[in-house]
Amino acid sequence: MPHHHPAPQPTESTTELTAELVVDAAVPVAPALSPDGRLVAYAVVGTGGDGRPRASLWVAAADGGTPPRRLADGTAPGPAPKWAPDSSAVLFTADHEESGTTRLQRVRPDGGGQAVGPEVLAGWRGGVADHCPLLDGRTVALLAEDEPTAEDERRAAERDDAKVWGRHLPVARLRLLDLESGGLRTVAGLGDRHVVGLAQRPDGGPLAVLSRPTPEVDPGAGTAELHLVDPESGTVHDLGPVGSEASSPVWWQRGGAWHLAHLAVTPGHLVGGLAVLDTVPPATGPATGHRNLTEGLPVCPAELVQVADGPPLALFAEGLDTALHRLDPGPLRFRRMSSAPGLLAGLTASRSGDTVALLASTAYEPGNVHAGPAGGALVRLSDTRPELRGIRWGVQERLGYRAPDGPELDGLLVLPAGRTRADGPFPLVTLVHGGPYARSADAFALTVVDCGQWLATAGYAVFLPNPRGGSGHGHAFAATAAGAVGGDEWSDVLAGIDLLVAQGVADPQRLGISGWSHGGFLAAWAVARSDRFRAALVGAGISDWGLQAGTGDWGTLDAALGGSTGWDGPGPHPHDRNSPISYAAAIRTPVLILHGEQDTNVPLGQAVHLHRALRHFGVEHELVVYPREGHGLEERAHRLDALRRIRAWFDRRL
Repeated sequence: MPHHHPAPQPTESTTELTAELVVDAAVPVAPALSPDGRLVAYAVVGTGGDGRPRASLWVAAADGGTPPRRLADGTAPGPAPKWAPDSSAVLFTADHEESGTTRLQRVRPDGGGQAVGPEVLAGWRGGVADHCPLLDGRTVALLAEDEPTAEDERRAAERDDAKVWGRHLPVARLRLLDLESGGLRTVAGLGDRHVVGLAQRPDGGPLAVLSRPTPEVDPGAGTAELHLVDPESGTVHDLGPVGSEASSPVWWQRGGAWHLAHLAVTPGHLVGGLAVLDTVPPATGPATGHRNLTEGLPVCPAELVQVADGPPLALFAEGLDTALHRLDPGPLRFRRMSSAPGLLAGLTASRSGDTVALLASTAYEPGNVHAGPAGGALVRLSDTRPELRGIRWGVQERLGYRAPDGPELDGLLVLPAGRTRADGPFPLVTLVHGGPYARSADAFALTVVDCGQWLATAGYAVFLPNPRGGSGHGHAFAATAAGAVGGDEWSDVLAGIDLLVAQGVADPQRLGISGWSHGGFLAAWAVARSDRFRAALVGAGISDWGLQAGTGDWGTLDAALGGSTGWDGPGPHPHDRNSPISYAAAIRTPVLILHGEQDTNVPLGQAVHLHRALRHFGVEHELVVYPREGHGLEERAHRLDALRRIRAWFDRRL
């Protein structure tokens, strides 16, 4: 895996870290390795002149022998690029704003005797969620919404646009595009089901298709089904239900029989760690069961990738680090091939599985595309943020400590830039990750949400805990959050803060806390249940779990986290005990609340509810709402505002 070493820290910064430098970064995403293992295509996302994200398409030699080349430019970020099965071309989608269409385009990285520049293969007036070139070389599977009808356009023009709930979101249907004729077939046998993933069997056989009954996350994510689709006839063989949050279907062969595996939450649970589930599709009828290939492991599968000529590869979150595993078909267990410090993501493999490409990041190195032999040393191919090497970062330390009731925990400490532990104690901001099924890996993070180094360069120590409920420590560790948010996870966070105070790193009189999404919930919980904090940031956070279960995208999952719903009778309810709003009368800490106006994951009402409670009790606070934004911030001006506002909030109080 990548031979990362901490970047040398300049004795003095030659570059000042500004909000503009954070926001205007060019970030590589979605690597795709050619089937022959020679080339890696990837996108680079930056900020366009209109302040919105824009993407360009690049290609690089997998061995690092030639520098990356730009293939296409100026598109809105979309699905990952995909290779033609013969490795001759890259297919990608791009929104064409003038015509209002999504275009499927093809570009040949080696020229191939073609004119320079992308070739438009098809245009579509509905959204395209994904595309997959099939092995016959002449068909592309599209996950595409219906195009608007004349009646749809009339209603939109006249604002006759009442939405009937349950039919208000567009369905992504499986469609098969013939590249020679331009003909497009919709697979009718899937009905109105919303297709979210697919993979073709490596011998050119059927497509494994994951679908949901509705585009709505709730109940869609918990009621997915698996199907086999014949790409020639379009016939559909239903295999039946699969696990909650199912994704990443992959084929593999054992003893002449084809297996079909996927990622999903551990069976029998709504809250818990991901698992790799496997079945042998029968000739007829539904699948009889899915075997858990990761049962009992103390780590968590994060990504699962199909290999045409062998068993699948997977990335596993292992505490603060990430490892590459391959399925051993004998005992049906995953075996570690290699491990790397920090974060690996976006795994992609050649047809043979001998070569891989991915995104890798360590403490002082932002994510970049790497490639090389599976299980061996990888070569960095991209270098999109060289301007950051002139900045003196805060030293990032790995922490290990024990929870009050015994479990081993990990986390990160970022010291103020240019300072050592001996210079403490420092003002400390605890930055809690979202999820809760997520983690803070020992990687470089510099965004509005993951703003540890942004604060460290301003003189703060930053603590990034990995409490129970998160990933990287197996299913049981993750499942502790079910119906008990604010319980063990909060004790784990406090134990880390107490450790840093005892070690002389944190000044107990200058403690702050911050988080986004579930981290925002824990920030609100912290100030509702403790008077230790001088300032708090609640970003897109949950203040009322009953309200969240009834209005958020993930309703059923949120009810499992909060413990109940408002329709479980007149109460008292478990979610009331687990909600910061129930303890708002005890809050004395100044609170900065940031929220996107169009957030459907954690709706704006959560922020307004907390704001009104704080106003009622006379607590100093500020509510900032960002128009047009969802659960995160996308527009440049909004991200700049948030970064500056966050730092100023803590500066005035810590």
